[in-house]
Amino acid sequence: MIKVDLNGQWKMQEAGAADWLEVQVPGSVMNDLLQNGKIEDPFYRDNEKIGLEVAAKDFVYTRTFSVDEELLTQDKILLICEGLDTLAEVSVNGELVEKTNNMHRIYEIDVKSFVTKGENEISIKFNSPTKYIEVLQNEDPLAPLDGGDALPGFPYLRKAHYMFGWDWGPKIPDMGIWRNISIQAWSSVKLDDVYMTQVHKDNEVQLDVRVNVERLNEEQDLQLEVSLTNPAGQVEVKTVPVSALQEIITFNVDNPELWWPNGYGKQSLYQVEVSLLDKNGSKLDAKDYNIGLRTIEVKSVPDEFGRSFEFYVNGISIFGMGANYIPEDNILARNSVKKTERLLKDSVEANFNMVRIWGGGHYPEDYFYDLCDRLGLIVWQDFMFACASYKLTDEFLDTVKKEVTDNVKRLRHHASLGIWSGNNEVEEGWVHWGWPQDPMRKTDYIKLFEYIIPEMIKELDPQTFYWSSSPSSGGGFDQPRDPNRGDMHYWEVWHGLKPFTEYRKYFFRFCSEFGFQSFPSLKTVESFTIPEDRNIFSRVMEAHQKNSGANGKILFYLSENFLYPKDFDSLLYVSQLLQAEAIKYGVEHWRRNRGRCMGSLYWQLNDCWPVASWSSIDSFGRWKALHYFTKKFYAPILLSIEEEGKTASIHVTNDSLEDIQGRIEWKLCKNTSEVLKEGSVEAKVGKLSAENCIELIFEEDLSKDDMVNTYLEATFVMNGENHSNAVVLFVKPKHFEFLDPQITFDVQEENDQFILSVEANGGLAKYVELDLQKADCKFSDNYFDLSAGDTKKVTIMKDSLSVDVSLEELKSNLSVRSIYNTF
Repeated sequence: MIKVDLNGQWKMQEAGAADWLEVQVPGSVMNDLLQNGKIEDPFYRDNEKIGLEVAAKDFVYTRTFSVDEELLTQDKILLICEGLDTLAEVSVNGELVEKTNNMHRIYEIDVKSFVTKGENEISIKFNSPTKYIEVLQNEDPLAPLDGGDALPGFPYLRKAHYMFGWDWGPKIPDMGIWRNISIQAWSSVKLDDVYMTQVHKDNEVQLDVRVNVERLNEEQDLQLEVSLTNPAGQVEVKTVPVSALQEIITFNVDNPELWWPNGYGKQSLYQVEVSLLDKNGSKLDAKDYNIGLRTIEVKSVPDEFGRSFEFYVNGISIFGMGANYIPEDNILARNSVKKTERLLKDSVEANFNMVRIWGGGHYPEDYFYDLCDRLGLIVWQDFMFACASYKLTDEFLDTVKKEVTDNVKRLRHHASLGIWSGNNEVEEGWVHWGWPQDPMRKTDYIKLFEYIIPEMIKELDPQTFYWSSSPSSGGGFDQPRDPNRGDMHYWEVWHGLKPFTEYRKYFFRFCSEFGFQSFPSLKTVESFTIPEDRNIFSRVMEAHQKNSGANGKILFYLSENFLYPKDFDSLLYVSQLLQAEAIKYGVEHWRRNRGRCMGSLYWQLNDCWPVASWSSIDSFGRWKALHYFTKKFYAPILLSIEEEGKTASIHVTNDSLEDIQGRIEWKLCKNTSEVLKEGSVEAKVGKLSAENCIELIFEEDLSKDDMVNTYLEATFVMNGENHSNAVVLFVKPKHFEFLDPQITFDVQEENDQFILSVEANGGLAKYVELDLQKADCKFSDNYFDLSAGDTKKVTIMKDSLSVDVSLEELKSNLSVRSIYNTF
């Protein structure tokens, strides 16, 4: 195999223009124009319109490359385009060699008859995606007819849908060579495909490595060498002669080191290297993979509540805890391994064991799944269809089949891959969104998602579970919102303006989407505004709010729960408290009902630009209050309180693999933190279970007047350590009589960290927020509650700081506030 890397320096121009720009590939048109100073930042103020202006034009990329005699003599010479976004015309030496229509595919283009010895030229013209979909939508409108929050006609193009706008993302339909591009040449033989399957037995795993070989010369003597390296570095090698187009080499692994999701064990990985050798032992081609030995099953079977939806890993029932992932930037060229690694490590730090790749984006880079393998995040992988109807022409079906094949083959070996899901909310859209009930398009839906793709999965990756849509009760347009079957997207809290307590009415089997919006931090808002923009109803703030009427929804929920904040910064802070409390209500309820409910993936983990949204981490990587709450409500051992009126039940949920025993300590306190009543109870909770450990009734202790200045605090103590803590009020925070908590703090420096000691001296400090004014960092805890007289220790690891700061600089830059300080 000979490879000519075509990444690196290219030239780019608007089609027909005189000037060329020097650009880097992989990259994108928007990024190239931005880097060359030809456009302003489309994320700043109301510059989003620049995106559509650029997308209405065509652009050309070109470069030269050199071909030598050795490459020319190879039997096959292929141009490998791993990502062309999207409507590309590819020419080599002035000859058109391919026209593309799918950014999700890998194109292998035979260019042997087009290349010559010496200098060659490759040109790729990218045609306007917006003009393309406009023409087709006018000819035959597809639902959603108005595009919803996106440009109408987006389902006509196999391009990441969110680029055309979404209810959290801008309309910036970028284009370009967004992944690697190369020339690859070979003669006689190459490795075509490798597929690995596992059979798990008692303390043994049978690993079958199926290798497909593409041969042009059947007479050539070949050997296949496969090595398996265990996590300790021990290597087992097997070699067989190649006698057929597919060879199977089997390894029997005794005492296997299993791969586990985060929180359940190690993420042990084995390395498999497959090499194709000639008769002299020279390597002709090779592929290598990191795999995990594990089983992941999704059980959807009838039970006493309806029909389950439950992940089992290595036979252990896993409560799915995580969020939905969207693309990390509208300008894909700005993504990086470092940025993704930070995001996924932040997810693990918040006790995620799962992440859902939402179907309106793109299939992430290989490094995304490598990171999930290493970090223990089960991947729920949607195929890239979302919130729309699709027209199954022969051309569309052909490219979709190739898209599915490319991505399943690329991703199926990953230990983290847990489920394939056909689409996001398309079945629900047909049933509940008022789309025109076109029988042909509905038949297309059934054909694609319930016959064609699942049949392909049976052939390409039969060991991974397939689910036709999310949400779904099992397909066939049969009540996709049934709370007792399958997975559920629940939006009555937020879109339906229902109170947070509404979550407690439902015992969904697996809630794969639910969410609540907030504004990002003031530092993030300052990145895209000028001072006069900083009102949530200003033109610029509303331009960075893509969900119609959402700022009003935030104010509605604020009015229901909190006093009106005193200034703009306080409003941003309180919006994050609303978001965190809303999601906490749902997650704690479902975890209290572990067994019936078996997963929560909130919407959404991250942002693709600075915006008001449902994310828990904003586009700069800053943790919102929700992400700090997540770290607590997704903790393996969770104490939670379900309060109603003057009663409270205290629960402990144990998602660890060990039975636990500890003590619940509770105290009923005045707003001054004076203890009115207290008690404790021993609690034993079995592994992978939840228990209602104590019921408290305060009918005689709480008059109506007392409820506005009394709170309940409970802590689960195990082995002398506080494992989980909760504080609840008996009235909404807006009615509680908060006193000035008189918060003080001290900071000490210790090796690679700073240690903060935070105290409240005047009464209950609710939602204590720590922040640095001129730097970013991660706190070990934040947005916590603190009773007067208690001390909270919080650490800042120095490597989490965005800039180096001294102890004195940290002290002078640290700000501390609680809800009391916002009114």
